[in-house]
Amino acid sequence: MTGQDAFAAALLDPDRAPPGRLTGAGGAPAGRRFDVYRNNVVAGLIEALETGFPVVRALVGAAFFRAMAGEFVRAHPPRTPLLMLYGEALPGFLAGFPPVAHLGYLPDVARLELALRDSYHAADAAPVDPGALAALSPQALARARLRLAPAVRLVRSDWPIHGIWQAHHGGPRPPQGAQEVLVARPGFDPVPHLLPPGGYRGIAALRAGVPLGAALSDLQESNISALLQLLLQSRAISAITPEDAQ
Repeated sequence: MTGQDAFAAALLDPDRAPPGRLTGAGGAPAGRRFDVYRNNVVAGLIEALETGFPVVRALVGAAFFRAMAGEFVRAHPPRTPLLMLYGEALPGFLAGFPPVAHLGYLPDVARLELALRDSYHAADAAPVDPGALAALSPQALARARLRLAPAVRLVRSDWPIHGIWQAHHGGPRPPQGAQEVLVARPGFDPVPHLLPPGGYRGIAALRAGVPLGAALSDLQESNISALLQLLLQSRAISAITPEDAQ
């Protein structure tokens, strides 16, 4: 282990002694100062998780979240200096964390919050004119390919994660059952949208470059209309490529 690795390991482990060569003023051991610095670093990472996962925090309670976050910080130290991106491993951590095993929905709620954060930091893209789809004939529309904005994210869960997220933000009690969610960023902030049945599969196909007609072939006509309207209203489409331009 290099000196840098030893320093990083000691920084996140309160039971590990400070690096032996670390000294303070006058050459005295810097143990107490290192402990203060260590506490500040861990506290800062926990606060970053509290900011990034407010619904998860509300679901388990503030005190429990901080204790759980401390465990996460020590198991998953940052891989980037960008603190705003810290916590991408939290959903997987929650899925294997025994104290929350009875909260089966918790990892997927974390995935939704992670998708919202990723969408927020994604690149900008100008949306298409809503009239561009209406200008195509039904045949041309079926053969066209849509490019989705970089901020678009998809989350599928066996739990009502959209309802749970809404309830935290003043919405009604969550329903029962699985939900599929589109995250899009129509303005400065991303917004989660509940998808109609088959919407997740359809949007995933569109993102993979499948022509519109084939991508949405399994959806009912009413759900196709609802899905296209949602994509346009959420400014999730950044380009339409007709068949003759491919």
